[in-house]
Formats: sequence, structure tokens, C-alpha cells
Amino acid sequence: MGEGHRARMTARFLKGGFDNFEEHEVLEYMLFYALPRVNTNDIAHRLLKKFGSLAGVLEAGEADIALVKGMGDKSAAYLTMFPDLLRAYKKSKIGRKPALRSIKQACEFCVAMLFGKPYEEFYVMWLNTQNRVIHSEKLSEGGIKESPVYTDKVAASALRHHAVKAIIAHNHPGGNLSPSPSDLTTTQLILNALALLNIELVDHIIVSNEQTFSFQADSLMGKREIKQTDAYAAEYSGVRQFVAVLAEEIGSR
Repeated sequence: MGEGHRARMTARFLKGGFDNFEEHEVLEYMLFYALPRVNTNDIAHRLLKKFGSLAGVLEAGEADIALVKGMGDKSAAYLTMFPDLLRAYKKSKIGRKPALRSIKQACEFCVAMLFGKPYEEFYVMWLNTQNRVIHSEKLSEGGIKESPVYTDKVAASALRHHAVKAIIAHNHPGGNLSPSPSDLTTTQLILNALALLNIELVDHIIVSNEQTFSFQADSLMGKREIKQTDAYAAEYSGVRQFVAVLAEEIGSR
């Protein structure tokens, strides 16, 4: 496979994008730019054999990718760049500090931050009175089981950014969108901590791939039915009485 093969693949891509490419061909083409003098077809097959899919490759650790025959540190760093690049693209489309006036908009913003992350990460978004994002930050990586730690970090961050409202979000890399008992407990603790500062917790959003679970939309943030469309949230605001709803939910599990 030489320059003629690469030219033909480039022509295919320019004509129709990756729509008609197999996963190994997508990887092969991507690696053209990291390994200009190497048969990337064989390497693409080895990567898929080890990690199972294109998504598995792109979400794998840099050190693990580098160990695949034909790869190395530089080409591994190149491949692991793509999920971050896609997140940066999504954030750019939405804007750095958008107004989140519906659950749909809030979920899209959280997906832009969290989709494709291989480990669980926990974020907070601070909002002003118009529900515009003032600041967003990652509070931790690796799980949300140590809930008391989060309340301290969240309270300090809220005061630092002069927030009026907040949305918290984390991801479930395993694909299960349902909130765990730990998620419910963490939500209640953070809501209580923010209430002491007169800050409303608007929502807790869970992201898995590009799917989302909203505590608001599932009525865990209030005792009312909310359909998942733009129309249901003309005013996207927190409901503090959902502490009782959470307590009931936790007690039933």
C-alpha cells in the first residue's frame, strides 16, 4: 500500500466523509497524518483487535495505545486527542457561557463536557439570575462516593464565583444512566449545602455517551411531571422541596 492507496482513500473521504468507511479504514485514514511512511492498515486492525471498536480505541489510555505494535507515544497522543477535540467543537458550537433556559439546553451543555470521558468526572456549572453560565469547573475525577468532600468544594466555589444557581453533572462511562444511591445522596447533600448560601440547585445531570438523565426531567427535583421537550422549561429553576422526594427515593432503595 503506497501513495496511490492513500490518494484513493483521501478522494473517498473528500467525496463522502466517513459514511462509507469501515472502522478499520477510519483509523487507517486518521493515522496517515501521524505515521506518514507506515502501512497504517495493519496497525488499525491491531488497534481494533485490542480495544474492540473505534470508540474503544479513541477512549483508551495513551500508554495502552502506545504499546500496540507500530504505534508509539506520539501517534498514541494523536489518537487520544480526538475525543477532546470533539468536546471542544461541541463547546464552541454552544458557546462558553450560554444561557441554560431549558433542561434540553442544560443536557446539551453537559454532553459537550462529558461525552466520551473514560473515567467518571464530576462538574459544577454556576449560573446567574438569567440562567447564564458564569463558570464551569471539574471538581473531581474517578467517582462521586465521597460526598462530604464535594459539599466543601462546592460551597467554596459558589462563593468564589458569586453564583445564584447551580447545575451539577457527572458521567457514567459504563452506559447506565440511572442514578445510583450514591448519586441521590450526593445530590441531597449538595442541595442542602447550597441552600445555606441561598443558592438554588437547578439540576443534576448524568451523561453516558450522548444520552442524559436529568433529575428535573425525572421529577426528582420536584413533585410534578415534566416532559423532555423545550416547552416544559420556560423557566428552568430549582425546586428545593425535592429534598423530601430524594429522601423517599433513597429510603426505597
